[in-house]
Amino acid sequence: MKSLQETYAPDTRCFGCGPANEKGLRIRSFVEGDEVVATWKAEPHHIAFEGFLNGGICGALLDCHSNWAAAWHLMKTSGASGPPFTVTAELHVKLRRPTPIDVPLTLRARVVESTEDRAVVDAGIEADGKVTATCRGIFVAVKEGHPAYHRW
Repeated sequence: MKSLQETYAPDTRCFGCGPANEKGLRIRSFVEGDEVVATWKAEPHHIAFEGFLNGGICGALLDCHSNWAAAWHLMKTSGASGPPFTVTAELHVKLRRPTPIDVPLTLRARVVESTEDRAVVDAGIEADGKVTATCRGIFVAVKEGHPAYHRW
């Protein structure tokens, strides 16, 4: 099954979610009901300290995964055939406990509020059933002339 990224942006080189970035995190997000969910496995070079994931990588995972939840939601609510080009306007990350590097991580994101061109998303990272990081972000659909327009 193809992820949102593989379906709508197969040539994107974004560090967090670009399928075409061989050195990126390559998040693969899937719609499950009213959530967007991904499973991701860290590599040894993502370490902060022995056995645990770097906090910046946690932030990047939450940012890109949440952005896709927003883009999917805005696409569906507008009736468009493809997602709008969305960017992060705000992102507040809380690192709740160290995130282990040796287990698959589950990313969950849900739109909690939206207008025609923006969505507020709550998201989290889970490891072995425990929430290790959360975020709330605002993601905005950009218009022609913005550097991120036509990014997918």
